[in-house]
Amino acid sequence: MRTFGWPEFLFIVEAAKWTLALSAIAFVGGAILGLLVALARTSEHRGAQFLATGFIQVFQGTPLLLQLFLIFFGFPVLGLDINPWVAAGIALTLNTAAFLAEIWRGCIQAVPGGQREAALALNLSYVDRMRDVILPQAFKIALPPTVGYLVQVIKGTSLAAIIGFAEITRAGQIINNATFQPLHVFSTVAAIYFVICWPLSLLAARMEKRRAAALSR
Repeated sequence: MRTFGWPEFLFIVEAAKWTLALSAIAFVGGAILGLLVALARTSEHRGAQFLATGFIQVFQGTPLLLQLFLIFFGFPVLGLDINPWVAAGIALTLNTAAFLAEIWRGCIQAVPGGQREAALALNLSYVDRMRDVILPQAFKIALPPTVGYLVQVIKGTSLAAIIGFAEITRAGQIINNATFQPLHVFSTVAAIYFVICWPLSLLAARMEKRRAAALSR
């Protein structure tokens, strides 16, 4: 039986790059899709609002683990081969999009109504209003909670270990099966997640404080 040592520690640390890569894919893909859903949610078209609301409710109302299972085990039933990378990327992107869409929907609606009225008075179209007036202001409001949610995306990647994706948690499981030292192994896993997520949490809190201070002036 192996003991937990430097090579095992490096093996887990090495897996962090896959956690970060999966987080980046989920966050970037989720941001793009989430923006489209948020715009549909706040649009003047009832059909778009209905579809966007349905998307958000489905992916917020079901566990991410179940979404991973449905994609990873469901696609082969439909005749589509899928590997853990693709399954985890799709599931996390869709889940991230649903949460970011709702965060950004709230930020868009938080823009003062006077700004919308002024844009309407200038006879701007919906696209021009959103591009030139609403979204630039909503972006400033959305930045702190968006950075804060990135922490949840990173931690959510740990669920991909269930379908065999070799990120930090999966690497920890492999080493634990070889060493039978769960305290050492999973303490290391937790410490790596903390090192990645803590600075982002501090950044989100600092940005929120700066925004609150700017609003109080």
